[in-house]
Amino acid sequence: MPQLNPAPWFLILVFSWFIFLALLPSKVLAHTFPNEPTTQSTKKPKTEPWNWTWH
Repeated sequence: MPQLNPAPWFLILVFSWFIFLALLPSKVLAHTFPNEPTTQSTKKPKTEPWNWTWH
């Protein structure tokens, strides 16, 4: 049965894992997001009471 011969398939497995473990993580980590999150200020906004006309 030819599919039981591990010689060509083992080499394909090794090269595919080399690509996954060496090339792809650097591509994924180099990705930049278009909208970087910004920190919000810790100051509370000054609120004013509403001026109700019927109260």
